[in-house]
Amino acid sequence: MPNLIPIADFNAPGPDLYARLLEPQLLHYYEPEPGLFIAESPKVIERALDAGYAPVSFLMEEKQLAGPAAGIIARCGGVPVYTADTGVLSRLTGFTLTRGMLCAMRRRALPDAKELCARARRVAVLERVMNPTNAGAIFRSAAALGMDAVLLTPSCTDPLYRRAIRVSMGTVFQVPWTFLGQEPPVPVLKELGFRTAAMALDPQSVSIDDPRLMKAEKLAILLGSEGDGLSHETIAASDYTVRIPMAHGVDSLNVAAASAVAFWQLGRPLA
Repeated sequence: MPNLIPIADFNAPGPDLYARLLEPQLLHYYEPEPGLFIAESPKVIERALDAGYAPVSFLMEEKQLAGPAAGIIARCGGVPVYTADTGVLSRLTGFTLTRGMLCAMRRRALPDAKELCARARRVAVLERVMNPTNAGAIFRSAAALGMDAVLLTPSCTDPLYRRAIRVSMGTVFQVPWTFLGQEPPVPVLKELGFRTAAMALDPQSVSIDDPRLMKAEKLAILLGSEGDGLSHETIAASDYTVRIPMAHGVDSLNVAAASAVAFWQLGRPLA
């Protein structure tokens, strides 16, 4: 039987995870053990459960109990399910819930980059990508377009922040990822056996359809921050600087859009 708990008091401690704790506080909730994150919408929550993440509690609209959420709750035994109508939940959380359902879930220890990349042929590497929306979109493209893993430098946004998860449509639970221990990332990538392709505007860059890129046995595709792009150190240390040919005088694409083009071209199997 589901453990249904109607919300009658805004100050009740049960919904604190959703109403009164910021995401950095959730991240450190069980410190030194991995903390918590919030997944939003039935599809995203289901993908997290399929990936083995453990639910702590749910917060949802009452009407969702007879909808797609019913099967999800049935999978989770006696986990607390806090319920209220839409207006109450919006006041409680400060935003309108996507498809009326949130789930607080336990984080897991991140894998070691060497272990993660042992059998990887193509990896995406994010350097200082700080916008959760862009990170989520990049993860969705990485999952759909052939990336075996995503590696992030320490200054990147957390892929398990609620907005990043939502924009990724839960694909952050489907493509392996971890944080690298250093910045810039090229030295550790070369230790892992990858040729490195820095996506950047540079006079010495090669086109994204250069045959050498396609033939690389192991290739890391590096994408930089929303404003400044990749650091000069990363570009200088990379094996290739790569550009996407543009038309109509456009000089560049948003990092999320550029990632989709790069992953589609460079993630295809060797001929």
